[in-house]
Amino acid sequence: MHVLDSSAFIHEYDVDGPTASIPAVHEELEGGHALRFDAMEGSGMHVHVPDADAIRRVERAARESGDADVLSATDVRLIAAAVELDATLVTDDYAMQNVAERLGVTVDAIAREGITEEREWLFQCAGCGRTFEDDRDRCPICGSDLTRKNPT
Repeated sequence: MHVLDSSAFIHEYDVDGPTASIPAVHEELEGGHALRFDAMEGSGMHVHVPDADAIRRVERAARESGDADVLSATDVRLIAAAVELDATLVTDDYAMQNVAERLGVTVDAIAREGITEEREWLFQCAGCGRTFEDDRDRCPICGSDLTRKNPT
């Protein structure tokens, strides 16, 4: 089973075997890409709505990795669907790939190379330069904004 992100429909990703997606992906698509979703659904693609427990599990993993602020609700639900269906997630989104791999979900990239390593992001203060493991709105030391930073 493969769970398809919107990029799979945009890039006309072909997969052998069963496929699934979520309703929010259809809402993101326009024109011919939305028609492709409809055609695949008509040909047997499963449209899955993940349960709240799976969504919370993905949100927790995203917070732990530092990807929570860059994932949309659709991204979280796609990963949750892949977790529930024990499926391969098909996406080019690096943050989604990072969280999926943290949860043991296999990922297929489409138009770009996939990630080469799982990351736990750090957050660096733009003012004083201190780094923190947890994302916050502001630096507790000087009050400046924090930005996500590669830990390597």
